[in-house]
Order: sequence, then structure tokens, then C-alpha cells
Amino acid sequence: MNKIDFKKTLNSYQAKYHEFRMVDVPRLQYLMIDGHGDPNTSQEFKAAIVALYPVAYKLKFASKLELGKDYTVMPLEALWWADDMSTFTTARDKSQWDFTLMIMQPDWITRDMFKAVVEKVADKEPPASLAQVRLETLDEGKSVQTLHVGSFDDEADILAQMHRDFIPANDLTMVGKHHEIYFSDFRKVAPDKLRTILRQPVIKA
Repeated sequence: MNKIDFKKTLNSYQAKYHEFRMVDVPRLQYLMIDGHGDPNTSQEFKAAIVALYPVAYKLKFASKLELGKDYTVMPLEALWWADDMSTFTTARDKSQWDFTLMIMQPDWITRDMFKAVVEKVADKEPPASLAQVRLETLDEGKSVQTLHVGSFDDEADILAQMHRDFIPANDLTMVGKHHEIYFSDFRKVAPDKLRTILRQPVIKA
């Protein structure tokens, strides 16, 4: 049985360090859970991670056993937004941020499989936020993205270049939400080693 690694097969998971590129992100489905606040201190953020991973891994095992399809569990991702988007590039006031944490799922994962797995997770010390996890599709389409290496607190400059320089210079307008893909486990990896795709959906101005 071949194990699929979607990080290698999907173009939307490819990026180079601080090089802006246009990508057409296909419609994908994700495990999702919403929350609010500074990810460094928010209990909602920590609880969301604890709720997502048991479901993601049990879905992988169910896919392998029931469908004969194996794949690598995808990295954690997040959509971020705020009433004032300048909090991402200037003040960096993380207490004002809202988020949706996500883990991408193959298109053969059905809603029935998801429901069955959630019930199994609930049988054994269910995470406090388990009931908030959902399976939902996201269609971002045309987007600008780059790879950032380093601390999350050092993202402001490259995001400012993306938002204020590259996007307007290419006659584009930002739509949707700021999207981050975490190739590193920020609970274990040193801040200066973190590898993160920064993505912004756009449309022609």
C-alpha cells in the first residue's frame, strides 16, 4: 500500500523562502475548529489543537483499514483574521485575532467516516473542544504565498511586503483570510527554525 504525502503532490504546499508566487489552491476539505485570542496564551488555541489531532489520526487509520488508502497526516494550518488587519503587520496585537485551526483531509474522507471517528474519540477521555470540530471545505483559489523561516513574531515585515507591495503592484486585491501552514511543530522546534507558508487569497483589482 503506497502512502500519499499531499505536501509533495499538491502544488499549493510548495513555497520558497521569502519568494512570492501565485498559486491556484484547489477546493480542499479540512478538519476545522474556531477560536479567538493570542495563540501564545489562549486556552482556546491549545484546546483546539488537542481536539484536532486525535480525529486526524483516527481518520488516517480508518482510511487505511477500511478503504486501503494510506496517507501522511497533514500539518496544522490556520486561518487568521481581525476587525483591523493592521494588527498582523504593525501593532501585532494578537489578543485581537480570531482563528480557525485546520488539518487537510483527502477527498475520500466522507462525513460518515468523520462522524464515526468523532464518536470513537469521544469514547475515551474526549478532548474538551471535540464537539466544536467539523469537516468543511475551503475554496481559496488564486493566492499569493511565500515560505517564512523563523519566529512567528518576525512575520510582520514579509507580510507587509506581501500586502502593501507585491499584491498592489500586480493589480490584485486581498480577499478571504490570512492563511498559515505550519511545517514545523512549534511546540517542539526552536523559533528560529520554524518553517511556515504564509498565504493570502487574492482577486484581480
